[in-house]
Amino acid sequence: MINKIRGSVKELHPLVHCITNPISINQCANVILAAGARPIMAEHPEEAAVVTRTAAAVMLNLGNITDVRKQSMLISAQTAKELGIPFILDVCGAACLPTRRDYALSLIGKAVPSVVKGNYSEINALCHEHYSSSGVDADITLGTPELDIAAVRLARGYGTVVLASGKTDIVTDGKRLVHIYNGSPQLASITGTGCMQGALCAAYLSSAPAAEAAVAACTVFGICGSLAETEKGSGTFAVNLMDALSTATDSDISKYADTEEIDVE
Repeated sequence: MINKIRGSVKELHPLVHCITNPISINQCANVILAAGARPIMAEHPEEAAVVTRTAAAVMLNLGNITDVRKQSMLISAQTAKELGIPFILDVCGAACLPTRRDYALSLIGKAVPSVVKGNYSEINALCHEHYSSSGVDADITLGTPELDIAAVRLARGYGTVVLASGKTDIVTDGKRLVHIYNGSPQLASITGTGCMQGALCAAYLSSAPAAEAAVAACTVFGICGSLAETEKGSGTFAVNLMDALSTATDSDISKYADTEEIDVE
């Protein structure tokens, strides 16, 4: 299924609209290109609806949020929902900044995304009002079992797919729960890898149902992280990662994919 999704994106070259942060906008665009899709990063409120209407999928990312981007993301989300265009909401920073958490919940309430993505802390913060963490990195004290519960609860509550990224990535639609074990510790050595994973998911949303797209994005991104590992340092790793994303073969994906379906109570 994963290679079928990858092949479809490469064949169709879908347009993927991203409203994301300046910290990782270049990396996100390049990930989408590496997947075979076409990125467009239009964030002005007067352009958001126009571009969204032409897109096959949309990524919205709360990193380094601004008032303009908040307005544009809501317009894009509502337009996508109205037209049946799949979109992913990356709730970056929702665990450490109440304004982002509140905005994320407000947007979800007005236009439920196809996929809600965040690290363990961010997904936990959407489920637990009084939870908070320090910074945008995931709280290392949070374990997979408790995030399974939080992710399933969130997915069921909003009727969406939840992607919780961590050492073990979690994807659930509230009925099925999948753990993805692919990845590399070196992914934490460069900025923007969470955003990049979200961008890859958006590209795959153009060609697959939400849960399958999310599992594919986690698997492919994790495998490419492993293929990129190096002792030379984070700069070389960043280049290797982009190379792996653009050159990984179907055989690589089939050989290294490490996923498990977990029973949901």
